[in-house]
Amino acid sequence: MPAKTTTDTGDLVGHDVLGEAEQLLQLVAQYRLLSRGQRRSIAFRASAELRAVLAQVESEMALERSPGSMSAILTDGREKQARHLDLIDRVFRDIARGHARKVLITMPPRHGKSRRAARWAPLWYLSRHPDHRVMIASYSADLADDHGRWIRDAINAYGPQLGLALHAGSKAANRFDLASPETGERLEGGLVTAGVGGGLTGKGAHLAIVDDPIKDDAEAQSPTMRKRLWEWWTSVLNTRIEPGGSIIVIQTRWHEDDLAGRILAGEDADDWTILDLPAICDSPDDPLGREIGKPLWPLRYGLKALAKIRRAVGERVWGSLYQQKPRPVAGGVWQEEWIERNRWSTAALRSIDLDRIVVTVDPAGGESAVNDEVGIIAAGCAEVESVSDRHDRPEFRDEYFVLEDRSASLGADEWGTQACLLAVEWQADAIVVEANFGGDMTSQVIRQAWQELARRKLTKGQLMPRIIPVTAKKGKRLRAEPIAQLYEQDRVHHVGRFPRLESQMISWMVGMDSPDRMDAAVHGITELADMGGGETVFGDYDRPDPRGR
Repeated sequence: MPAKTTTDTGDLVGHDVLGEAEQLLQLVAQYRLLSRGQRRSIAFRASAELRAVLAQVESEMALERSPGSMSAILTDGREKQARHLDLIDRVFRDIARGHARKVLITMPPRHGKSRRAARWAPLWYLSRHPDHRVMIASYSADLADDHGRWIRDAINAYGPQLGLALHAGSKAANRFDLASPETGERLEGGLVTAGVGGGLTGKGAHLAIVDDPIKDDAEAQSPTMRKRLWEWWTSVLNTRIEPGGSIIVIQTRWHEDDLAGRILAGEDADDWTILDLPAICDSPDDPLGREIGKPLWPLRYGLKALAKIRRAVGERVWGSLYQQKPRPVAGGVWQEEWIERNRWSTAALRSIDLDRIVVTVDPAGGESAVNDEVGIIAAGCAEVESVSDRHDRPEFRDEYFVLEDRSASLGADEWGTQACLLAVEWQADAIVVEANFGGDMTSQVIRQAWQELARRKLTKGQLMPRIIPVTAKKGKRLRAEPIAQLYEQDRVHHVGRFPRLESQMISWMVGMDSPDRMDAAVHGITELADMGGGETVFGDYDRPDPRGR
């Protein structure tokens, strides 16, 4: 008989264990691909031992699934969850999958936005991408550091479950690096925090989160603070984003010209995903698909609770902070309705031929101690057909169009160039410039700027527009009211949206210093209306005869 082949028992046991482990890993991988219903069905039929294994797998999947599910696992279900927080989770999940996004989320206070977007979500993101860097900015360095400290402490507490570890030499609340949990070797990933206006030096960010960039109403109402925030946004934060990186801004609205307002009015507005979440739904385009009148977080803030808040804070604060619809305080000279009901699109403007186009400049300075912008507005007029209510037949009347607002904080060497370029683009026949505080110098700035553009062949062969210096002799109210009357009579149309100009108009009250954008618009429409047939609709101006060049 042939001799029996013998095998060491230890080898057999080792082989069986490895084989079973490999088989289990394969089964787990397949289990992860099943739908939730299929997984529940398997768990229902499984033995107690297998059910314990599957529970561990489900826990691991929940940690990976989203910031909300991770927070529920780590806090044993104590962390609150809601549909609007799920929406924030979906944004972070999409970014974690490698999609570069710019997302603006506006929602009311005390609805969990900061805890989810500036704490749990970046923690979850780093667990998915420990080689990436995250930046968090808030209105103050202390608040941003609080977010960083919370995330750092969470890594210390939950690191083994998340596969995260801090590098031994970098553990500050406002800046820390990650390390390999196995070797302690420094990784590329980490986090840095800063207050708005502070520096973000060092490495760039794959994900930047700006949470609550505005501290309070006083800061929101300050043109200086809004300007400072925007300068920080453009020159600091945006320069730190890695190629293919993402930005999330999550805030409560305070003012039409706050950071969210400037993003919405900016040149790259179409690149942004806007998730506007008012406390009570007021639009059929609600991101959550709510019916109009439904609250955002009914389990925590039902309609009765929100009504109580509304009575306590007043309509202006309710509209801004809770409904995300900041509106200027009504000033009594212009009404928002007059602008809205007569707004034109650029396509509609193409259907008429403008008879005149002027560019108007209101240089910075004068009565206001806070306005440091130069108002630069393009406006036009045309004879437009309308229907008479009395005779039901077409009639024609002069109507006026605000075409473009190029106002900005500019020096004398800059505003002349911008005004002339705008005149070239619109083929303006005149540049109207207020000379109250600059005298002949304002006209000289225009002439020199045009000559320089002509030398550079940027005037497209056009003749220099007539310069019309105006010196306003009457008070602000007497200058503004006739133009406001034209708005009320539906004779002035804004071609597109000019949020900062419109905010200035609606919020201006008699006795206040009038801002430069509004003054420029008033001067422009006054010039055009004065040419409508001899009747002056404005007040007294010292000005030359504007006819001809």
